[in-house]
Formats: sequence, C-alpha cells, structure tokens
Amino acid sequence: MTESVVVRQARADEYELIGELTVEVYVAGGLVSAASSYVGTLRDAAARAVATELLVAEIGGEVGGAVAYCPPGSAYGELAGPDEAEFRMLAVRDKARGRGVGRALVHRCLDRARTTGLSGVRLSTQRNMVDAHRLYERMGFVRTPDRDWAPVPGVDLLTYAFAF
Repeated sequence: MTESVVVRQARADEYELIGELTVEVYVAGGLVSAASSYVGTLRDAAARAVATELLVAEIGGEVGGAVAYCPPGSAYGELAGPDEAEFRMLAVRDKARGRGVGRALVHRCLDRARTTGLSGVRLSTQRNMVDAHRLYERMGFVRTPDRDWAPVPGVDLLTYAFAF
C-alpha cells in the first residue's frame, strides 16, 4: 500500500525542524557549502513563514519535505512578475525521495497560484539539481533561459515557468 502525502501549512513548532531539514538537503546534496552565508537563510524557516506560505509535506506521519510558496509581493520573491507566484527552497529528505513528496509540494504551489487567479509560477534552480529539473519538466514547467540569473558571482541559476 502506498502512503499518502499530506501537504499543509507549517506550524510554528516545526520551524526549527524545517530549517534543519532544508540545510541538510542543500549541504548534503552539494548545493551549498556548509560555510556559505546562505546556510543561515536556509535555516531560518521562521522568517520564511512570515514572508511566504511555508508548506510541509507529511508522509507516514513525518515531515518529509518543505517549500516556501511566494505569492506576489513576497519579500522572498526574486523573479516572478506581478501576476505570478514562485516557490523557493524546495527540500525533500533523502528517506522521502521517490515517494511523491516533491511533486505534492509543487502541486500545492501550482494549485495555490491557480486558485488566486495568477497567470503562472516561476522558479530558480541550480544547474546540478538534475532530479528537480526532471520533476519540473514532467509537471509542465518550461525552461526560460532569458530569465537565468546569478544572485552572487559564481552561482548561476536556471529558471523555469509554468503558465496557466
């Protein structure tokens, strides 16, 4: 029997767990160095919860992943237009991979944007996040190389968009 994935708003008592989970996924996955100043941003889920809709995916009664959904005007928004949302810091624990957690989190972001009448959703991703790229493309996201950017020198981000 396949376990179902439940996506919901994160609770304040989960912020520390979400921060540690996000750091674990990004550092262990080679996405950021443990010495990077970005680790503090990844760890600060409480700040994300204030400026975004911080979502978690539960599977088997445990938090298996998290994502920050950024509606228009969010302080965490980086590339979305005024009628678009974006999501950031999608992180899925190793033990939850391949079980639909990432897909469920992305679906919730798409549903959230669709139900509020937005025209689409955008995201940035690192070149080495190949598994994530496959997921996005299977879900209907398309590459938007004209929007690729670098938040800091040496960190080149690819962009994707999903239009409704």
